[in-house]
Amino acid sequence: MNPAPVAPFHAITISRLAHQLQTDGRSIIHMEFGQPSTGAPPRAIETARRMLDAEPGAYWESPLLRERIAHLYADRHGLDIAPDRIVLTCGASPALVLALTALFQPGDRIGFVRPGYVAYRNTIAALGRVPVEIEADRSTRFQIAASHIEALDETPAGIIVASPANPTGTMVDRAGLADIATVSKRRGIRIISDEIYHGLSYGEPAHSMLEFDGQAIVINSFSKYFSMVGWRLGWIVAPPGASDTLRAYLGNMFLTAPSLSQHAALVAMDETDVLERHRETYRRNRTLLLEALPQLGLGEIAPPDGAFYIWANVSAFTNDSLDFCRRLLVDTGMTIAPGIDFDPVNGHRFIRFSFAVGEDETREAIGRFERWLRHQPRIARED
Repeated sequence: MNPAPVAPFHAITISRLAHQLQTDGRSIIHMEFGQPSTGAPPRAIETARRMLDAEPGAYWESPLLRERIAHLYADRHGLDIAPDRIVLTCGASPALVLALTALFQPGDRIGFVRPGYVAYRNTIAALGRVPVEIEADRSTRFQIAASHIEALDETPAGIIVASPANPTGTMVDRAGLADIATVSKRRGIRIISDEIYHGLSYGEPAHSMLEFDGQAIVINSFSKYFSMVGWRLGWIVAPPGASDTLRAYLGNMFLTAPSLSQHAALVAMDETDVLERHRETYRRNRTLLLEALPQLGLGEIAPPDGAFYIWANVSAFTNDSLDFCRRLLVDTGMTIAPGIDFDPVNGHRFIRFSFAVGEDETREAIGRFERWLRHQPRIARED
């Protein structure tokens, strides 16, 4: 049997061109990826430096870090999670691979909202599971709702819920998550909750699906709120009784998460002042963009509740978001992500801004974008 085709991640192609232009001396503002421009908290870095001298590293899973993550669920959500249910992984992407491989069967149908994170579709397909795209629009702020699940003719084995979501930054509120959990339980659907952007919200804090479904498979990471993208460290909160199965697959597929990253992450989790300053920078960037973009003709936006993204309709200027992003980069040095990564059906009319950069960079990006758009002809809308 031939492997399932995996579509390219177009934002990576845009980023390669951006880095080449940067090497050639161009000024580039990177807003194409969902990665903080800040590094790990300084005390976490200092800890890592000490550990480099103190030990050679090993295949190891830190019991102290598992306990600290369990405390995070008690502090944020009032949940009593046994530390043994925390399975440390080499980031959230391997955590998704692990969950899909260990807890689902080949041929299982896995649903997720569109627009949604590009790797959901491609990872599900690459692992021999069947991606089921659920179209959402502005009526649900591009988020999945219980009504979407209720309307599915064929019941999937699993469904991915992301709140806050990529590429929109929108969240599902408490009642919405409870309804999703109720419908999924009634239909026998297992929930994978991608909670990688928890900690990054600008109003009400995000709720964990575990508050509503104790059997949910929860994925999280140190890459976003904890600003540790390159450290490649994440975790799964395993459903009760599933930890041994997940660890058996983990040991064979990935061995363990990086030991150096585990030492640093344990310290990073208590660097709240540093991390909250990052979040306040994102909040200011969010405000700047939400004020500027409607004035530039990009008014069809669902304001993000969390994460660091804005999903904007550019159909007044283009029907080809990839070409739009390439031309914007070459002409201005500003990089954003084309919508077709996140929605292969309607994404040609959308772009995604990541505002996980400095405030000065955001202001400069808005200026470059405004000057560039002045010279772009408007086109008739297809709808």
